[in-house]
Order: sequence, then structure tokens, then C-alpha cells
Amino acid sequence: MAEVHQPQHGDPDRGGRIEHETSDVDIRPVLGFLAGLTVASVLISFLVWILFTYFGARESRAVTPDYPLAAQQEKRLPPEPRLQTRPREDLLEMRAREDEILSTYGWVDRNAGVVRVPIEQAMKMTIERGLPVRSGSDSRK
Repeated sequence: MAEVHQPQHGDPDRGGRIEHETSDVDIRPVLGFLAGLTVASVLISFLVWILFTYFGARESRAVTPDYPLAAQQEKRLPPEPRLQTRPREDLLEMRAREDEILSTYGWVDRNAGVVRVPIEQAMKMTIERGLPVRSGSDSRK
């Protein structure tokens, strides 16, 4: 069956009174443990720092091996499309080429007799000659 808990009565030697623990926990071992933990963490951090310094120095002294296939293709460029290394200069060069095309005369197709005319001249010619109109009947009817 179930146990029956009896209410505690005071100590008969003390006259039936219930009292608390009169002695405290000794703080010296707790402080000693904290001091040891602090010293151990500082020591471990120092040893890890020394280890990383050693590994870094060893890696910087290491000579990387030359692979024969990579040595043969040292000056070869990667296939197109390549990344731009000077995008601003490339844009300025492209705009300069376009401005040159738009402001000069030149052949578009010599065999067909098609030429390129500067924009200013083309606008003057359009004003003088007018826009072309369709001849014949209007197909929208």
C-alpha cells in the first residue's frame, strides 16, 4: 500500500523545536576551483595561440609544388566570356567608338550603296527633304 507520511515533529532533545542548518558552506574550495579554472583557461588560450603561430609560420615557409600541366598553360587565357578587369575604362572606350560612328561618314554596305551619315547632317537632310510617304492606296481601309 501507499506510504503514509507523518508530519515531522521537532527534535525531542531540543524541546520539540525545528531548526535550520547552522553551518554554512565553506567558500575556500569554491574560490580555489574558480581560480584554477581561470588559470587553466588562460594557459590553454596561450598554448593555442602558440600553436597557431607555429602553424602559420610553417605554412608560410612551405613551397607549393609546380604541377607540369599548369606550368604549360601559364599564359593561356580562359575561354570567352571573360570578366571585365576595367569596366569603367571599357565603358568609356565603347562610348567613344559609338560617338565616332554617330558623328562621321562611312560605308555600311559598299556593294548596296548604303552609307552612314552623321546625326546632325541626317536631321538637316530630313528637314530639307521631309519624311518619306507611302505612294498608292491606303491599306488600312
